[in-house]
Parts: sequence; structure tokens; C-alpha cells
Amino acid sequence: MSSSSAASGRGEKAERAEKGERAEATAAKPPMRDALVAAAFQLFLERGYEQTTVDDIVTLAGVGRRSFFRYFPSKEDVVFPDHERCLADMTAFLAASGDEHEPVRRVSDAARLVLRMYAENPTFSVQRYRLTKSVPGLRAYELSVVWRYERQLAEYLRERFAGRRDGTLQADVIAAAVVAAHNNALRSWLRSDGQGDASAEVDHALGYVQSAFGTGPASRPDGHEPHGHEPHGHEPGGDEPAEDVVVVVSRRGAPLWRVVQEIETALGPGT
Repeated sequence: MSSSSAASGRGEKAERAEKGERAEATAAKPPMRDALVAAAFQLFLERGYEQTTVDDIVTLAGVGRRSFFRYFPSKEDVVFPDHERCLADMTAFLAASGDEHEPVRRVSDAARLVLRMYAENPTFSVQRYRLTKSVPGLRAYELSVVWRYERQLAEYLRERFAGRRDGTLQADVIAAAVVAAHNNALRSWLRSDGQGDASAEVDHALGYVQSAFGTGPASRPDGHEPHGHEPHGHEPGGDEPAEDVVVVVSRRGAPLWRVVQEIETALGPGT
């Protein structure tokens, strides 16, 4: 082999090695979207939300401003990075429903998709909860997100209740109740730093809604009835106390978020 061939071979090996190192480095990096979220929350925790700019975030993440806005329309959106995906999942879930699905149970199951999103990363969810509590602007943004979930549930129920007397009213009230019950249990779990069984808490809360407006919650795997649900055939006035009924009266034209707030207040803390 000539010296030029040997040199060429060594050059090709070096080039392949360099490409391999670059590929490994690229594989080791998180996706840009995740990197932006991680950088944002690192700065929010260190400096505070209001004190952190988009420029600060992209500098720490090592990307440009255009990359940030390709993924997030605003700084608020980086705090809630998965809600669009979750809303799309909920929309698809409800669209796949058939006449065999009991409507109230179906929207309760749709709400559990939101819980699943939070439970996938408890540490991040707790950090976001604390941040949102401390920043009024984020709280307002979160309420707008909650309203979008509620609207999706209400639209599904309106279709299912079409032709009923007060079908639209029933749909809106049930959707608000599902969201209120779900969020009450979710916040209880977040206040406990993500400890405990979030699914059990949400099942318990949604059981009230299903008992009041639709079929009761399914029996637990151990055969016991969930709390707040009477076995079939049990009449009030027997040995066991009758289940509680929560009635909320709200003024005509009140926004849905206000109705949700009133239901949460009626349910009480920790329910």
C-alpha cells in the first residue's frame, strides 16, 4: 500500500470517528422542545417567572429565539407544554365514542387522560403547581386551559343529549362538575407533593359526579363499592347513611369557571 493510500485510509477512519462522536453527542441531547422546557423551569426556579425572559431561556438552552417560538407561542405556553397534546388525545378519545358508551362515564374517563399527563412526571407537575400558584398571570392562563377541556367535554355531551329537554343545560352542568371534581382531587395530590395514589383520589371525586348524573362508579377490584356509591337496591333510611347530594345555585349567565369554583367550594377541601 502506498503512503498516499495509507494516509487516505487514516483520514477516512478519522472522519468516521468524528461523525460517530457527533452522532453520539446528538443522541445524548434531549429534543429541543424538552431542552427548552428544562431550561425555562431551571430559570423560573432560580430567578422567578417574571424575572426570566425568553432570551434567558434560549441562551441557557443553546438555541435561537426562532426555535423557541417554533414550539411555544409565548412564555406562558412553556409552563404548560403538554396540554395541547392532551387536548388532542381527549378530542380523539371522545370522537371514538359509540352509543354503547354511557355519556357521563365517558367524559369521566376523558378527564382521567389529564390526570395521566400529570402523573407521568410528578416532580415537574408539582413544580408547575407551585409556580402557577405564585404567578397570577399563570393562574389566569391555566383557567383558560381548564375551560378548553371543559368545552370539549360539554360539546360531546351536547351531541349525546341532543333532543333532550334541557339537554344543553345538562351537558354544561355535567362537564363543569367533571372538571371540578377532577381538579379538586388533582390539586389535593399536588399539594401532597405528588405522594399517594392520584388515580384513587380522582376516581373517588368522579364517583360523586357519576352517582349524581349517570351510572355509578364501577366496583373496585376487591369487590367493595367505591366511597359515596350505594349498592343497587339500597334505599335511604337503612342501616347505612344515604349518600351526600351537593346542590349549587349559580346566577344565570355566570361564566363556567365561576360555576366550577362554586362546585369545588361545595365539595370542600380534600375531596
